[in-house]
Amino acid sequence: MITLEDIGLKFLHYFDPERAHGLSIQALNLRLVPLHGGPVTSPRLATSIGSIALANPVGLAAGYDKNAQALSPLSKAGFSFLEVGAATPLPQAGNPKPRLFRLLQDHAVINRFGFNNQGIEAIARRLAQTSTSIPRGLNLGANKDSADRANDFGDVLNVAAPHIDFATVNISSPNTEKLRDLQGKAALEDLLGRIKVTNAKLVRPIPIFLKIAPDLTDAEIQDIADLALASGLSAIICTNTTLDRDGLHSSDRDQKGGLSGRPLFEKSTRVLAKMRVATANKIDLVGVGGISSAEDAYAKIHAGACAVQLYSAMIYQGLSLVPKIALGMDHLLANDGFDQLGQAIGVTTESWL
Repeated sequence: MITLEDIGLKFLHYFDPERAHGLSIQALNLRLVPLHGGPVTSPRLATSIGSIALANPVGLAAGYDKNAQALSPLSKAGFSFLEVGAATPLPQAGNPKPRLFRLLQDHAVINRFGFNNQGIEAIARRLAQTSTSIPRGLNLGANKDSADRANDFGDVLNVAAPHIDFATVNISSPNTEKLRDLQGKAALEDLLGRIKVTNAKLVRPIPIFLKIAPDLTDAEIQDIADLALASGLSAIICTNTTLDRDGLHSSDRDQKGGLSGRPLFEKSTRVLAKMRVATANKIDLVGVGGISSAEDAYAKIHAGACAVQLYSAMIYQGLSLVPKIALGMDHLLANDGFDQLGQAIGVTTESWL
């Protein structure tokens, strides 16, 4: 049966991907998109990230609502938490267009946006003016031409902190030159140290997450794990997009940028499992990358995540995917005899190593 959402998605796919992205934000704000009505809830699905209680484990990944323009409708889509941004201190145009590509045959996306956003002042104003019934966080970024990128993260945190429930340090986007260099041990230790000091000075310190790349060696994963634990991070998000192009079939497969969607699933899940071992289960993990079904999301939980985030699959399946995944996970937990999601976390970690 063809639904209104199917028709809407087909309509959007007639447009350039970035134009379609903007139109989807407008459609949300005009209430043209059918929404679940709030977070999917179930005693089995309840979980947490650090000190943040969640009704279910399904959240929105950063990158969709870059400028916090659709917080209210998105909070009614079935998600239990939202992440907006990335935000940089100053407005930034990003990389030249075209910079977003649908890989239809692969159910994937390549983007090379380059942290395009309206700047933290505009984003913080929207955050301040919009209340949500679910937790929301901000992905922190650095300006491309900044003389001190590590300092940019603290500047964004200072402005946004009163209006968010968590902040994510994003050092893993492949689309800002040399940004991933901040994942190196010395640079990351300096950056996390500065963020820790900035957060401690806030009137209301908030949980800090770190988003990592899937293109890491085992040694780099261990270094990041050690620093995350020493810095008191609340969670690690595994993972951002990849530079890998193995196994792709679509005509745009060789476009520069970060690849997300179905082909990222195994690689990102393997990094998630390795991070669970590297942190000795002492820090919460969020699974991101290639989730397009309840089974995918459940596999991330089994590999070691306490929550997951979606983005690319919604381009192909729409926002109805959110409640489908949450409700599907509830059934999967029940079928496996689990009374709580926490009982399923990490049950297959070893098989991903």
